[in-house]
Formats: sequence, C-alpha cells, structure tokens
Amino acid sequence: MKYGQWLSLIVLAVCLYILWRIQTIVLLGLTAIVFAIVMNRAVGFLQKWVDSRKLAILILLAFVILVVGVFGAVIAPPFISQLQDLINLTPDILDRVQNLIDLLQRSLPSFLFADGGSLTSITQQLQSIDFEMVFGRFYKLFSNTLTITLNILLVVVLTLMMLINPSPYRHLFVRLFPSSIRQRVWHVMDECESVIAGWFIGILFNMLIIATLSTVGLLILGVPLALANGLLAGLLAFIPNIGPALSVVPPAAIALLEKPWLAVAVIILYIIIQQAESNILTPMVMKKQVSLLPAMTLLSQVVFAVFFGILGLFLALPLTLIIQNWLKEFWVEGFLDQR
Repeated sequence: MKYGQWLSLIVLAVCLYILWRIQTIVLLGLTAIVFAIVMNRAVGFLQKWVDSRKLAILILLAFVILVVGVFGAVIAPPFISQLQDLINLTPDILDRVQNLIDLLQRSLPSFLFADGGSLTSITQQLQSIDFEMVFGRFYKLFSNTLTITLNILLVVVLTLMMLINPSPYRHLFVRLFPSSIRQRVWHVMDECESVIAGWFIGILFNMLIIATLSTVGLLILGVPLALANGLLAGLLAFIPNIGPALSVVPPAAIALLEKPWLAVAVIILYIIIQQAESNILTPMVMKKQVSLLPAMTLLSQVVFAVFFGILGLFLALPLTLIIQNWLKEFWVEGFLDQR
C-alpha cells in the first residue's frame, strides 16, 4: 500500500475518532437538520400564498409557538397531574400483581410455577423502590440542568439558521464531493428531504390518531387517568415497534387495580388500535414515503439506542432512511447494479 493510501486511512480514522468524541453535537446537528427539512417543506407550502419567504417563516413560527402554548396551557397541566397520580399508584399496582401471583400459585399445579419464587422476588424488589423519588430525580436530571437547556437552544438556533437560507449549506455540502457525482448528490439530498418530510408528517398524524383513540377507548372502558395514558400512547408511537409495546403497560396496570378483566380489555383495546395503525394508518399515510422492512426498523432502533442513547433512539428511523437512500444511490445502483 502506498504512503498516500496509508495517510488517507490515518486521516479517516482520526476523523471518525473525532466524530465519535463529539457524537452528541453531531446528533444535535442532525436533529436540527431534520427539523429544518420538515419546516422548510412547510415554508414552501406557505409560499404558495405568501410571496416573501421571511413572512412565511414568521407565520410558521407563530403557528408552532401557538400550538406549543396551547399544549402547555391546556393539555400539559392535567397530563402532569395524572402522571403524578400514576406514579403514586405504582405501589398498589405491585401489591395487586403480587396477590395475583400468590393466587395463581395456590390455584394451579405447582409444576407450572417452577420459577414462582423468582417472580415473587422481583415484585418484592420493585415494591421496595421509592418510585416518586426515582421519577423526581429523573425529572430534575433532564429538566433542571444547564446542559439540556443549551442543547435545546443549539438545536433551535441551528434549525432557524438553516431554515432562513438553506441554499448555502446545501451547496457547501455538495462541494465536498467530486464534481463528477455532484448531480447525483443533489438527487439523493432531494430524495432524503422528501422521505424525511413524509415520515415526519405521517408519524405526527399517527401519534394524534393513536392518542385520540387510546384516550376515548380508555374513557369508554372507565379506566382512570385516561388522558395521561392516551397522551403517553401517542408520544410513544413516535418510536415504532418499541413504543406501542411500552404504552400498554401503565393503563393495563391501572386497570388491574380496578378489575382483572378490565386489564385484559385494555390489552385487547391496545392490540386493536395498534393493528389499525399498522394495517390502515401506516400504509395509507406513510407507505409511499417510508419503505423500510419491519425487521430493519427494529434493528436500527436497537443499534442507534445502544451506541447513541435515547437521542439515537429517537433519530433511528430518519437516520436509517437517509442511510438507505445514500446506499441505494451509490452502492446498489452505482456499484452493484453496474457489475
């Protein structure tokens, strides 16, 4: 291998190491890019009626601030109150689970519960946890630190800077590539922008529908804290595969305090909602924009969560879509299909 090739490998290794060391900044920058792409599509839509781009941006920002304000003033207070009630109910829920385990162990043959002692041990350990203290510390860690404030501020500033005038950033990125493939880079960037915008609109629509259906369904069943659990189901719908499985646990646990059959009804309700989302909403809203195999979606979430934490989990799907488009253009069509 020539010295130039060795030098290129060393430079690449150093760059990858630097990127790994500043991975949080990189992820925050990617978050800003995703928001800028989505908002740029909205600005383009507004410019059909408003000639000035700056005026369109101001209208969009005013709408976003209005939505956030309404959510903070109308929805957030009862949600936080009901979430606190849910935390307070946790010890009672664990007591009910322990009683059901004891009842099943007495009623059914013993060989079916060879590991019953381990189940009892787990519930006893959970009962010994002060959940209010745990959630309280968790809340303080993520809401009362200077770091999280600066991170949010960085994302907002970067998003606005790229939104106001995106062209220089696109040109700068394209110039990093040889002139022979710049046209293809432009094409991939357009494809990525279209896919991310479609994904974001689709996921927001799904979140809204799931939150509404979950809240209404829980109210019909008479499950306490329906609003908190419905909103939680909608928020967790942002994370495909993993989110829906997690969202059923709190309402089913609360229903278990009321009547055992009610917990089963809640699980059935959530299965019906998720089946409707998977077989009706997702194909209808996102099929044309997002074409990822379910296994690839789950695998990408696990990988990004392991390497980059909670922020990687939230960015897993858009980043996977970006990687898929680049690989399709330059590896599959540009290399494999040419052989």
